[in-house]
Amino acid sequence: MAKGANSNRSKGRQYEERAAEYLKAQGLRIIQKNFSSRFGEIDLIAREGRYLVFVEVKYRANAKGGHPLEAVDARKRRRISKTADFYCLRYGYGEDTPCRFDVVGIMGDEVVHVRDAFER
Repeated sequence: MAKGANSNRSKGRQYEERAAEYLKAQGLRIIQKNFSSRFGEIDLIAREGRYLVFVEVKYRANAKGGHPLEAVDARKRRRISKTADFYCLRYGYGEDTPCRFDVVGIMGDEVVHVRDAFER
């Protein structure tokens, strides 16, 4: 793996950890970090009440590259949704388990949590 890719991954993990701490403070219980499958990766998986919450975390140092929430395009949403379906199948969550897709955008010191950011 290239040196830059390794440092970006490390930086990404730092921001995912920051997002996890933020979500815990909001009352969510983190049950898994960095779930990977052949379909893709989900940064954080949490429980909030009866909801299983799949969370995508995006970071930008500043607005030059656009707001981090803009980075979750239709292609990324489809990949997250397929990965979430696989997660539910693998861990025995039935179709009656309510699921939600959230996005946490971090830009500088600002953390924005968008609940129910998109649907399957």
